[in-house]
Order: sequence, then structure tokens, then C-alpha cells
Amino acid sequence: MGKPISILGINAFHGDAAACLVQDGQLVAAVEEERFTRIKHWAGFPHQAVRYCLEVGGVAPADLHHVALSANPKANLGPKAWFALQHPAFPGLRDRARRQQAIASVQDHLSQALGGAEIAAKVHSLEHHSTHLALAFFLSPFEKAALMSVDGMGDFVSLVLGAGEGQRLQYFQRTHFPHSLGYLYNALTLYLGFPNYGDEYKVMGLAPYGQPTYLEAMRRLIAWENGALTLNLEYFTHHRQGIAMTWDEGLPVVQPFHSEELIRLLGPARSPQEELTQHHRDLAASLQAVTEEIVFAALRDLHRRYPDDRLCLAGGVAMNSVANGKIRQHTPFREVYVPVGAADNGTCIGAAFYVWHRLLEQPRQFRLDRANWGPAFPDAECAQAIAQAGLTARRYEDPELWAVVVDALLAGQVVGWFQGRMEFGARALGHRSLLADPRRADMRDIINARIKFRELFRPFAPSILEEHVADFFEHPTAVPFMEKVLPVRPDKRDLIPAVTHVDGTGRLQTVSRHTNPRYWQLIRTFADRTGIPLLLNTSLNENEPVVCRPAEAIACFQRTQMDMLVLENHVIAREEM
Repeated sequence: MGKPISILGINAFHGDAAACLVQDGQLVAAVEEERFTRIKHWAGFPHQAVRYCLEVGGVAPADLHHVALSANPKANLGPKAWFALQHPAFPGLRDRARRQQAIASVQDHLSQALGGAEIAAKVHSLEHHSTHLALAFFLSPFEKAALMSVDGMGDFVSLVLGAGEGQRLQYFQRTHFPHSLGYLYNALTLYLGFPNYGDEYKVMGLAPYGQPTYLEAMRRLIAWENGALTLNLEYFTHHRQGIAMTWDEGLPVVQPFHSEELIRLLGPARSPQEELTQHHRDLAASLQAVTEEIVFAALRDLHRRYPDDRLCLAGGVAMNSVANGKIRQHTPFREVYVPVGAADNGTCIGAAFYVWHRLLEQPRQFRLDRANWGPAFPDAECAQAIAQAGLTARRYEDPELWAVVVDALLAGQVVGWFQGRMEFGARALGHRSLLADPRRADMRDIINARIKFRELFRPFAPSILEEHVADFFEHPTAVPFMEKVLPVRPDKRDLIPAVTHVDGTGRLQTVSRHTNPRYWQLIRTFADRTGIPLLLNTSLNENEPVVCRPAEAIACFQRTQMDMLVLENHVIAREEM
């Protein structure tokens, strides 16, 4: 038997740089560069992520067959040329040319990452949204489905409507620069005083505290009419001045790009240090409402074009879990699949599977039903890290471990839970998590004040045994990647106040015994003691990327007021220190 066909997928020269390895059509590893550099949303080339993926797969540089890059500067040349003719002085063209040069030199970057090794693999530069759709459809459980990819901008396109059947992708419609739903949300996020790359989720969490009193004003900014998305450009500057972005080997930075007309419409922009007022909360609610209107209108048009009950969704806007949770109530779609890594990080996976299924014409055989594709650290390595930190720990076998952790949770303690391979994507899903008792109304404030040091309006998520979703949530469905927000049943809200948001919803994760057995067993033990089959789950970090290594988990434990840290089977308890 010959060596497996190895495909290295890469998202590079952009925020959330990441890499994955696919061998003979099976995902082997996937990880974001930020987990190694410890800088959120790291932009540039994913050097360490590439090395990790090849190491896990046992692939020497000479044995790598294909490199799939989720960007193609030659894509959509017609719309680019037409825009350039109309805007010859557009400064963004220089930025695009610079990125094109970086993409052209990907083999040099790859060689540098691998110690100067010669790279003979064939390099494929793939259109950005095709890689989004490949991730969403080819790794879904559906043999055919309607498809939508929607984000800020990728290869001059912000939205694609299409369909997938077997190994084929169809494209019905594309929305080109400068029109973009993702840009609208990004621009208003910056306007509301959330300056960091990726802060859109904060606005989504703030929205339930307001009322959509500015909805009519928001409708002046964007429209979905006659099957097309249109941004009202008088309120923005990106089509004239470009967007000032920093993507080079570090923290990505995006500068505000709203115009004075937006200020005249909505009032002065909020500075990051300014107090949040009801005005800002209402603007967030109005932005979320108009975003949902556009998404649902586009999906209803898509269903008319391709009347199937199944939908696959990807792109940065697909991280809007509030909108995702309402799709079945506001569109004809009944089954909705949103993959882990739906934003740009996951395009590395989509690119690799695009090569496998479309270019190599291999049949579909892999389904993405779990998120833990990153580094793992055996029990012995965890013990070594504990000793190096000068700490002591007790080791418990599994049955006793569940009881010890549940005892701590019932005592009101906050527990760090470090188990197995690290998650890919933005959500902690029971491998690098902070856990607490969801029944305590004060637990959200406790975690924010003692550990997370973040905005108090941001909610925490419930991880629930998949067998009990219908007992606690309306419109129950599988939510393995925490990608949908659903209403908590009114009769259950008082039972789980720590994970019920102000609007009575929860951004849940359904936990499967098949895909995450240790986490499932812990929640099962908690349920046996309390009758509540769910835990409060948030990411194991503190204003940094989710921890990767045991040493980072220990450092987080030491600089916060976390009560307990579980590293595989080793338990560090603060009360025993």
C-alpha cells in the first residue's frame, strides 16, 4: 500500500491564519496559528500550525502532495477590472497587489516554516467562497443542500448563493465589492466602540439589552431587493478610500470606515472607553435585527431557486449564532448545518477538501461531527508541567474524577477542564473549557469578575447532553459546535439562570457521548446529582486565545481566581495550595 495522498490546507495572509492536513479524504489535524503565538486572530502565514499538522500526519515535506490555499487573486477578474476602471485611484488596489505577491510566494513561506525544505507539492490557489462552501457542504451529513456563504469580503465577493449535490458545487449568485452584509456589521461594530478584530460577537451579545428602535435607520444602510444585496455607500468610505488593515505576522487591525453621513444619521461614534448607554444598546439591537432580515430574505430567495429543506451555511456572518437559531422559524429550511470554523479559519479545511473532491474527483466519505483536531498532551506531560510550575496535584481515575469535579461545581467553584485534543474554531467545546454550576444566578458575575475580566453583558453558554435538548430548549436541534442560539423553555429559565441570556435564550452546545465521551460523562454525573443535564461552559482563557498547552492552562489558573484545574486526570485545587 502506497503512502496516503496528503493535502495541506492553509488560510494565510489574513486574520485567523490556520492550517489543516487531510490524508486520503480524512481530516487528520487542524489548528489556528493564534494558539501557538498567543495573539488573538493572528494574521500572516501559519508557520507553527503547518508544522503541527504535518507532524501529526507523519508527513515529511517531500511526501506532501498538494497545498490548498483559500485565496485566489485571479478570481473574479471581470468585476475587479470594472471596479478599477471606475476607481483608478482606489488605494485598496495596492493592498490587493501586495497580498497577491504574498500568495504567489506561498511555497517560499512554506519552505521557511519547514526549515528550508524543498516543496514539490502542487499549490492550488482557490477562490475564497468556494472553500467556505466546500467546508460547509462536503463535510456535512447532506447528499444535497442549498448553500450560502456570506462574510465581509473574500476575493472581491461577499455573498454566494448556490447548491451542492454529491461532489458538485453550483453557484447561482455572487455579490461583489463594495456591497457586503459583513462590512455593515463590521463598520457598526467599530462605530459602537468595539475596536478589536472579531469583536462583532460582542455586539451580538449586547443586542438583547436593547430595542430595535433604529431599525428604519438601519434599513437605509442596506437592502435586499430583487434578489440582490445593496449597501448604501453614502454611509461608508471603503469604496473610495479602502479599509486600512494590518495583516502582517501579528494582530490584525481594521480601522473604522463609516462616513460623516452615518454620524448624521445615528449620532457620534462611541469611543472604546465611553460608557455604554441605552442608545448604544438600541443600535446593537437594530443592527442585529436588520442583519437577520437580510439573511432571511436571501435564504428565502435561495429556497425559491433551489427548493430543498437542507441548508449549509458558512462565512464570517455564519458565526452569527442568533440569526442561525432563527432560520427554521423564518425560512423554509428545516435542517441547517453550520460547520466548526465557519469563519475564515475554516477555509483551510474547505480548501483541502475542495482539492480532494473537486480537483481529484474523490468520493465523499468524511463527516465533520467533532471539533477536537488540535494538540493533545498525555497525562505524563500534564504531570511534568505541574511539577515545573512548582504546584502539587492529585491524580484520580475516571469514575472518581467525575465525582471530584462535580463536588467542586456543587460547592460553587469554577473549574478549568483541559482534556484531549484542543478544539478548532472560536468556541470551547469541552476540551479547553471553564465550567460552573448553571443553577447559580450569580455565577456569570463571579466568572467575569474573578477570571474572564470582560464585559458584563456577554452571556455564557450551556453544554447540554444531546438526549435532553428538547427538555430545556424550544425548537430543539443538534448544535454540536455552539453555532445556534435557541430560546430556553420558559419553565426552565429559573432553573439555569447562569446560562439564560437576558432575552431568555442560550447559545448551546449539544454534547454527544459518541464524539466527546469524557465531557458527556462529566455532565451525566452532574445530572445524576442535580437533575440538570447541562453545565455552564466558557473558554479556558483570560483575554487571550484559548489555551493550548498545559503550561498555558496552569498560567491562567495562577493569574486568576479559578478554583480548580483539571489537566487530564490530574486535579490542582486552590484550596489545597
